[in-house]
Amino acid sequence: MGKLFLAGIGGFIGSTLRYAVGGLVQNWSHSIYFPYGTLAVNLVGCLAIGFLSQLAETRGVFTAELRTLIFIGVLGGFTTFSAFGNETLNLWRDGENSLAVTNIAAHNEIEEGMATLEKAQIHFYRSGKSL
Repeated sequence: MGKLFLAGIGGFIGSTLRYAVGGLVQNWSHSIYFPYGTLAVNLVGCLAIGFLSQLAETRGVFTAELRTLIFIGVLGGFTTFSAFGNETLNLWRDGENSLAVTNIAAHNEIEEGMATLEKAQIHFYRSGKSL
């Protein structure tokens, strides 16, 4: 089976789980103000990728195909934050401290800025103005 197919199948599973778990937690919290469902999914995803990547690196438990299915597919579909956390820790482990900090800044600041810009663009579009 091709790795692209495995990543796609895993992504379907992960996205479906994200929708189910995130919705369940959000409904359970009874909150309309804080995204508890997203937080829960990201925390579980980070715990899962930390645990599973340690097994993969120290014991060689996963084949390349299984890593594609689980890490890129399932966990990538479940939460991209898990991949971000794992990649940042790998940079630190490898002594690439400035790249780790850059990765954190890029994900937190630049992506937040892009989301803000897009929201502003939509707001101006709806009001008939342009940026």
